[in-house]
Amino acid sequence: MSEKALRVLACGDVYGKFDLLFNRVRQIQKKSGEFDLLLCVGSFFGTCPESEALWQEYKSGVKQAPIQTYVLGANNQDTVKYFQDVEGCELATNITYLGRKGIFTGASGLQIAYLSGIESSSEPAPAYCFSAKDVTSLKMSLTTNSKFRGVDVLLTSPWPRDVWNYGNAPIDIDVKTCGSAAVAGLASSLKPRYHFSALQGENYERLPYRNHVVLQENAQHVSRFIALASVGNPAKKKYIYAFSIVPLSRMEAAELVKQPLDVTENPYRKSGREAKKSLGAKAAEEEEPAQQFFFDLNKQQGKKRHSDGKAGHQTKQPRKPPQPTGPCWFCLASPEVEKHLVVSIGEHCYVALAKGGLTSDHVLILPIGHYQAVVDLSSEVVDECEKYKASLKKFYKSKGKRFVMFERNYRSQHLQLQVVPLPLSCCTTDDIKESFIVQAQEQNIELLEIPEHTDIKQIVQPGTPYFYVELDNGEKLFHRIKKNFPLQFGREVLASEAILNIPTRADWKACKLDPDEEGSQAKAFRRDFEPFDFSSQD
Repeated sequence: MSEKALRVLACGDVYGKFDLLFNRVRQIQKKSGEFDLLLCVGSFFGTCPESEALWQEYKSGVKQAPIQTYVLGANNQDTVKYFQDVEGCELATNITYLGRKGIFTGASGLQIAYLSGIESSSEPAPAYCFSAKDVTSLKMSLTTNSKFRGVDVLLTSPWPRDVWNYGNAPIDIDVKTCGSAAVAGLASSLKPRYHFSALQGENYERLPYRNHVVLQENAQHVSRFIALASVGNPAKKKYIYAFSIVPLSRMEAAELVKQPLDVTENPYRKSGREAKKSLGAKAAEEEEPAQQFFFDLNKQQGKKRHSDGKAGHQTKQPRKPPQPTGPCWFCLASPEVEKHLVVSIGEHCYVALAKGGLTSDHVLILPIGHYQAVVDLSSEVVDECEKYKASLKKFYKSKGKRFVMFERNYRSQHLQLQVVPLPLSCCTTDDIKESFIVQAQEQNIELLEIPEHTDIKQIVQPGTPYFYVELDNGEKLFHRIKKNFPLQFGREVLASEAILNIPTRADWKACKLDPDEEGSQAKAFRRDFEPFDFSSQD
């Protein structure tokens, strides 16, 4: 970094344990050097007589904070008395109340947005609460500037609702009730590089998340959310966090937008499924039921019945799949389908052995209806695809194998998710990833790494040709096809000497078996997979 970084400490609820906090700060500074400021979120003051008496020592100057300290306002009626000026004021030497809401910009250029109190549903809000108007006012004070890119730090006492979406889940937290939707909306708009909260008594550091849609918007900086426990908590959970930061306004653009390897999707951005749900009941009433086709696979699928279109527990899809323009080898209702290869049938998807598979247990996950690509799938089909992927992962693991999945949405009429198992002994996940990247470079194919929790629908629009790979650890590689693309690329990589070392099997046509052999393989696979197959279980 060309600019000198500020060294900052953040802490959770103090609850009047001022000596404990500031002694800890002194220890940190003695060990690690001086810090520039301390930011406190949650409840700074306690309600017991001892903490009030201790505060008088700091207020009178008998004791002093060892570092410039900034605090948020009250979160309950009992501590409102300590905050006389809602606009903010100095409470004691080196201890400053930031105010009800606003922006603090230090001499260094560091920009800190803050919102005091807990969320109120009424107007006017109590003195220890913020209202929807407060949140809107804070947003507008920043986002109306056309040059606004985000803030360096956001301080709130409540957690933002749904911050764990697409990321690592917090422990010992009820995600159904935790957090404020208003704070989530504020964080979404202000794009803080660091967002600190408290009140829950837990330490939770969410994986960093991006503030742009990959390949659709210009790259932006990532955000980090950190919740801190209370000072001196008996469980010894982390209540103080140290970090270095160069103000956003002083950073080189290329440095600012660097994406860490563990970055995830934005937790506040609605997925395609959620966006559809928000359209309301009217859209639901207009949904058409999907056609379902079931076949007798050695009596193992006997509990499934042909849908007769009558009322009952018939599953609905948001729209009827488009119909193929000509014969389709993969629509399950089509006479062209080689049904002896089918090994499992669900409500919306089915699994079949790959014709001319790289291995005897190479399978395809396919939608029953006619869809061309993953980005075209309805939410119900996506959900069932995920179920099949999870079942196959468990199945292959029981056989000492991992799987690689890839899709080529190019010169293909019907979606085929190729699932290829690989012995654990033949290569690591990193080996597979490296092979795809190296062989792509050799053929001038740009494979981009996209995070595990990224929804492919947010990267590419329906109708756009693409190729993508998903590894067994959730990592994904993506290529937007612009011109010609080698049709067997996925197979070529996996068949290469670096992976399976069966290069002669890269072309599926060279691996075809007669129908009897295919039927025997399908029967064996179906038998072994049955204990893992959710579609065959009650």
